[in-house]
Amino acid sequence: MEIVFLNRLSKRNEQGYEDFAQVWIGQHEGGWSAGWSTHHVPDESIDDLWYEGSLWQELLHVYRHELALKMAEGYRPLIHGVFHEQEGSSGRGQTLQKLYCYSDLFPRDEVYEQLTMWRRQKAATERKAPYFIATNRLLRLISVYLPHTEEELLELPGMGQGKVSQYGTELLAITTQNDRTTPFPLNWVTETLEEEVFLSWLYKQKENQYRQELNKFSLTRTIIEGISDGLSLEHIGMKTGLHRREMIEAVEHLDRDGIDMDKLIHKELVNVSEAEQAAIWSAYEELGDTLLKPVMLKVYGEEKATETGLDQIYERLRLIRIRFRHQQVPDRHVG
Repeated sequence: MEIVFLNRLSKRNEQGYEDFAQVWIGQHEGGWSAGWSTHHVPDESIDDLWYEGSLWQELLHVYRHELALKMAEGYRPLIHGVFHEQEGSSGRGQTLQKLYCYSDLFPRDEVYEQLTMWRRQKAATERKAPYFIATNRLLRLISVYLPHTEEELLELPGMGQGKVSQYGTELLAITTQNDRTTPFPLNWVTETLEEEVFLSWLYKQKENQYRQELNKFSLTRTIIEGISDGLSLEHIGMKTGLHRREMIEAVEHLDRDGIDMDKLIHKELVNVSEAEQAAIWSAYEELGDTLLKPVMLKVYGEEKATETGLDQIYERLRLIRIRFRHQQVPDRHVG
C-alpha cells in the first residue's frame, strides 16, 4: 500500500503525559483506505481501519467524521489541514462560535424551557412553524446571556431589528425575571473560554456536521445503486429505511442535484396509462407545476382522487412533474 497522506497527532492524558497517534490515507491497486494508529508504548501501536473501498468521496466523508471524533476527544495535529478542506474561522466568525460554545457549555435549562413554551404559544397564535419565530440556537443564547434591554438583545447573533421590534418586549419580560451573573457587552466570552475547551467543542460540531454528510452520502449511494439494479421505490425504501413519501422527496432532491431518475420513474409509472399521464402533462402545461392540488383536481376531481387514494395520486403527480420540468429546462442532467 502506498501512503498518500500521513499526519501525527497528540493529546495530553490524565497523568500529564502525551499520547501520540497517526492518521493516514493509503492507495492500493485502485482502492482507497484510511485509518488511525494509536501509539501507547514505543514500537507498539493499535490500528483502527476506518475505510476500505473504491470511492474517494466516500472515503473523505468517513475520514472527516472519524477524525472529528478524535479531535473532539482532545487530539491535535502536528500539521494543520487534516480535514482536506478550508478549516477554522477568525475574527467575527470565531467570536460568534465562542458565543455558541459558551451557551452550550453553561446552559440555563429552566429559562430555556420558559422560552420554548413562549415560542410554542406564539407559533400557534401566528400559525407559523416554531423555527420562524426563533431557532433553538437563538433561544439557547437568550437563556444563557439573559439580555435585559433591546440593545442587549441586538448583540445576539440571529436577533435582528425586525425580530426585536416584533418579539423583544415579550422576550425581555422573561429574561428580566431571572438574575444574571455575566454582563453585556459579551466580549468577556472570548477571554473566559479556554482555547482547548473551545477547540474540543468546535470539533464536536464538525463531527455532527460530518455525520450528517456521511449519512446523506450513504443514502444517496444506496438509492442510486437501487435504481441501477432496477429496484422499485418500495424495495429501495426497505434498504434505506425510508417511508415511501420520504423516498419520493429523496428522488426529487437527487433529481435537482443532477442525478438521472428516469429509469426509476419509468418503472413506477409502468401501470399508469398513457392517457392518464398525458392528462397530467396537459394540466401542468395549463396550470403550471408549482402547486399539485389544482392539477389533481383538474385531472381526477375530488371524488375520483379519493377513490384511487390521494397518496398514490400525488406520488404520480410528483414523478411526472420531474419529467415535465426537464422539458422546460432542457439538458439539465450532466451525466
